[in-house]
Amino acid sequence: MLADLSPLIAATARWLSGAFPAHGGAFAAARCEAQARQAVTVAAWLRYPTALDAGLVGIAGPGGATRLDWVTGGDAAPDADGAWRSWVDEVVASWAAGLLCDPELARLAVGALTDGEHLAGASVDFRRLLLPDEDDVRAASLLRHPDLLAPVAELHRAQLRGRLKPDGRPVTA
Repeated sequence: MLADLSPLIAATARWLSGAFPAHGGAFAAARCEAQARQAVTVAAWLRYPTALDAGLVGIAGPGGATRLDWVTGGDAAPDADGAWRSWVDEVVASWAAGLLCDPELARLAVGALTDGEHLAGASVDFRRLLLPDEDDVRAASLLRHPDLLAPVAELHRAQLRGRLKPDGRPVTA
């Protein structure tokens, strides 16, 4: 059983959804959050592919949102529930941003998960990431906008591309 990455995934998806919010009300916000969560899940599973990797980040912590806030010019004013921000993973957020604005890269990344420990025979649907419908695209217009995501996606894009072979398999040492 893999170490639980859910705090990291939830915090990083929350950060992305807050930095690039939905337009159109509660239903649009839920669609935007679902897309962010799927992209972050793929990115986290690629970044921490083994139980050991996931366990180590759980012990050491992922680093927080400070640099991401600075890069995006976001308001980093502490909120009443600001502890979640320490669970944001900058690399995972960058990789997720890259997946959200590059459909081919997203396809390769999801393909790289098929042999990983995280799936372990389970079937996971990343439809909202890979095949968003019109309502998904409209709800997440900021979250999927390549120009707006560029400052975040470019932080670690080379590392993500280096992690994937053209056939979608992860590069192993």
